[in-house]
Amino acid sequence: MVQRSSTLKVLAEHLDLSITTVSRALAGNPSVAARTRERVTAAAREFGYVPNLAARQLVSGRSGFAAFVLPVRGPSYVDSYLGEFLTGLGEGLATHGVDLLLAPVQPDRSELAVLRHVIESGRADGVVVARIAEEDERVGYLRERRVPFVMHGRLLDETAPVSWLDTDSGTAFGEAFDMLYELGHRRFGLVSITDRMTFRHLRERGLRAAIARRGDQAVELEVVAAPRFDRAAAVAAIDGLLHGPRRPTAVIGLFDELALLVLERAAHAGLRVPHDLSVVGFDNVPAAAYAPPGLTTFDACTRRSAKEIGEMLVSLVEDRGGEPLRRLVRPEPVLRGSHGPAPRSERAVRRGRSKP
Repeated sequence: MVQRSSTLKVLAEHLDLSITTVSRALAGNPSVAARTRERVTAAAREFGYVPNLAARQLVSGRSGFAAFVLPVRGPSYVDSYLGEFLTGLGEGLATHGVDLLLAPVQPDRSELAVLRHVIESGRADGVVVARIAEEDERVGYLRERRVPFVMHGRLLDETAPVSWLDTDSGTAFGEAFDMLYELGHRRFGLVSITDRMTFRHLRERGLRAAIARRGDQAVELEVVAAPRFDRAAAVAAIDGLLHGPRRPTAVIGLFDELALLVLERAAHAGLRVPHDLSVVGFDNVPAAAYAPPGLTTFDACTRRSAKEIGEMLVSLVEDRGGEPLRRLVRPEPVLRGSHGPAPRSERAVRRGRSKP
């Protein structure tokens, strides 16, 4: 019977290989022949061998971890995006034997300070960076330190030599406008954020470009915004939009949480969705399917994208001198019950204007 919890020395003797070769094979070092790596891996599984992480780091020069800096928003804040993203990221890394290191950021610390600590302590071989700011100090630091990293999102300067995977949300916002325009809507609202994030810029740009392509002077767009994590400010902004003198007949939320809040405030104002107001979001978070009447949105493929980001990061760690990796994912429309034709009164007004 095979002895369990064997040491690296016992495993090497059994295979008639050096300890160094066995250690490198277990670490996935490409200098070891693929057939040898397979043989070592099979024997390690049979012997129940669990590698010592500290020893493995000494041999390979790697920690076996990839880091993700996780801001702590408070006990009452639920982030649907992060739940899906971290699940997919963990899956993508685990496929290659890499563990995910979560580095929490308390409210009194900056993400950059925590990131510096993770990198300078040698705790991670690479980093995944999400929610990219228009001027992102995290990206500047990682580039300066030459640390492998992959962004979920893009910089505004798309010529920068960095690796990223992003969802083509600009195109999706253009498609949302076109769909609503064809249904007769001409008065639009956009609920956005004041934070200087690249995804905000790209989505707003996609919407405005689609409006410009129509060349229709009857189209109106009112944009309201609030800080990303300030619910009270977002409620005030949405209420102002819905109670204004030129209330939109269609409202697009920059992401699903804002669109869901529009549904909530519309019900509070006595507006029927979609008869009085159409609402469209972006991300396809789980709650979107259950909020009455079901939120029409675009699936950002968050979990699948995060898994691919993990695999991209492993490739960068293995090949530090390689070219940047980039991928643009096309989001899929998810049509539910929150959108429909413009109200009859609005269509009647337009018909009246079109008469000679």
